[in-house]
Amino acid sequence: MIERLQISHLRNLTQTNLQSAACNVIIGENGSGKTSLLEAIFLLSRGKSFRHHQPKRYIQHHQNSATVHAKLNDNRTLAIQKQTDATTVLRLNQSTVYNQSILTEQLPTLLVDPSTMDMLEQGSASRRQLLDWLVFHMKQGFHPQWVAYQRLLKQRNSLLKKTRHLSQIQLAELKSWDKGLSNHAALIHHYRERVFAAWQPYFADTVAELLPAYAEQLSLSYNPGYDTSISLDVQLNERLEQDLQLGYTRIGNHRADVHVHWRSSDSVQTNSEHANTIIETDGSSPLPTLKEQAANVLSRGEKKLLITALRLSQLPLLLHTEEGSDLSNSGLNSQVTPVVLLDDITAELDARAIEILLSALSQLPCQVFMTSLTDDVLPLVRALWSNPHVFHVKQGQVSMG
Repeated sequence: MIERLQISHLRNLTQTNLQSAACNVIIGENGSGKTSLLEAIFLLSRGKSFRHHQPKRYIQHHQNSATVHAKLNDNRTLAIQKQTDATTVLRLNQSTVYNQSILTEQLPTLLVDPSTMDMLEQGSASRRQLLDWLVFHMKQGFHPQWVAYQRLLKQRNSLLKKTRHLSQIQLAELKSWDKGLSNHAALIHHYRERVFAAWQPYFADTVAELLPAYAEQLSLSYNPGYDTSISLDVQLNERLEQDLQLGYTRIGNHRADVHVHWRSSDSVQTNSEHANTIIETDGSSPLPTLKEQAANVLSRGEKKLLITALRLSQLPLLLHTEEGSDLSNSGLNSQVTPVVLLDDITAELDARAIEILLSALSQLPCQVFMTSLTDDVLPLVRALWSNPHVFHVKQGQVSMG
């Protein structure tokens, strides 16, 4: 858990030093700097901002760098410095480290903010990252395989963009890369598939709390991005001509996705209204089942609750991996406390959803930082947490009380 947080020259936070608790509420007007506090924690954990990937966009004007330093409650220290040219300096316990994943392991962060509320309608990247965040923290072998896969994929795509006709030397090189991609892909899929299977019941439980009316109708599915019954290199070879014409690799782990489906057991009429649906039947019901993407059925408010359920359901799995399962020895180190970042939740969720969300978080061994325009959420927070810390932010100045 973060005990003390120091931020220098990040947006309008020139010099900020605050003592934090298990639950922290940050109150301020739009543009005051409250979201920048969450951004700083996310930057320390992930090595990038959730608002803009270019450091020069969040480093203060006329400054060469922004720095975030955290002291944890067990005296571990983490620090990151981002310079305007994107040079990064990372430190763990006063020693320089060279991989962001080292800090990510020490400080896992889960973000719920307005920008994530379109996850269901966006491309697959954000949903794939949601699964990979969980796999990263639960399967130690995943990250090296993912890094190696991304490196080979980048080389392959670079070659595909350069030419539409490969020489014999280039073709031999490509086949070597494809074999490597295939080996890494099989392991990445293995890790994803097992963690996804373990995640599903936790998702179902969370949906039952947040969207009880749809508890029996919402389900998750995992698409690995390629046919896992056939070696990936064989499939890449079969599709080589098309990939050369397009200039990129169309199948593989990088195209994996997580879908949320909505099912109805109501009588289905096969007409144009259901053109993008899948109609299923099984022997247990005389009526066909309508299956389609949940985003096509739910209201805007229900989608927000669903996305919140997707994220929130990961925490109990991460923290309470059952002994005896193939994940029992792969969860978080007992010294590591996940940090949940909730940005402007009162604007995104209704009062009932906020109460359910905060009640669930208060029962988990995690640290919470939340922002709000007003202090309306404070009575609920004080009922759920003993001694929460409240900070007021005005024009980049942070005060407690």
